[in-house]
Amino acid sequence: MSDFRNIITAFGVLVLLATLSACGDLEKEILVDLPDYESQVVLECYLEPGQPYRLLLTKSASYFAPFPTQNDQFLENILEQDASVIIRHNGEEISLANQLTFDPETGKIYNYSSTTLVPENYNQDFELSITTEDGQTIGAITQILPVVPIDSIVILFDEEKDSLARAETYLTDDRQVANFYRRSLHLGNLETEPEQDFVTDDEVFDSEKFFFGTALDYTVGDTLFFTIYHIDQTYYQFFRSVQQAILSNGNPFGQPSPIISNLSGTADAVGIFTGLSYDRVMTIIEK
Repeated sequence: MSDFRNIITAFGVLVLLATLSACGDLEKEILVDLPDYESQVVLECYLEPGQPYRLLLTKSASYFAPFPTQNDQFLENILEQDASVIIRHNGEEISLANQLTFDPETGKIYNYSSTTLVPENYNQDFELSITTEDGQTIGAITQILPVVPIDSIVILFDEEKDSLARAETYLTDDRQVANFYRRSLHLGNLETEPEQDFVTDDEVFDSEKFFFGTALDYTVGDTLFFTIYHIDQTYYQFFRSVQQAILSNGNPFGQPSPIISNLSGTADAVGIFTGLSYDRVMTIIEK
């Protein structure tokens, strides 16, 4: 019986070696002829009441393009400069100057801005009009939606491990209209990577009262920032498409995922022009 097992084992080894040898014979270098990459204009503009009009206008680069090592070279390569940027609202025309600005609270940069503050107007459209240096046009229209306030924040400690707590953020949804929300949660301060950051529509809730929850991840003394954005459908679709594109980018077998934009015009452009109204509550966890 032992000899038989030795024969079977030896046979298995021979089959494995033969298989590996065959695989080695099949290994060939495959060259893929990629088409020339055509750069696109990329636009992000979020209108926040009480904040200056600010816009970031860049251009995309090839995935295989060399990555600049110097900050000034990097900015020079990606920023779309010398464009005419105008936002019209309530009979007023606001021109955004081509100047680099930095928001220390969010860590974001912009290359077009104005000292004029975005008004708290939830009834009238904001119209964007851009003409790039080479004469291409980009346009978009949006509104700022009314704030949906956070009703309450409830901190619940685990019954077995009372040192761990979870948080529940309660809202009231208007069931007469379709609503879309972005929920973000930061630990410590707003400059950290969010613990949660996602969008949803109100169809996932079965009543006007609902909440967003967390896992048992927090302890006494933790500072949490809860933010609820009331967003429109175009931003909801844009945010989801960006997240899907990020996932597809990391999957060698995945299909490319297009970015859903609300831009129009003659320029080959992707991005978003939208209003951002939100309510934010800071809570320090206590027992």
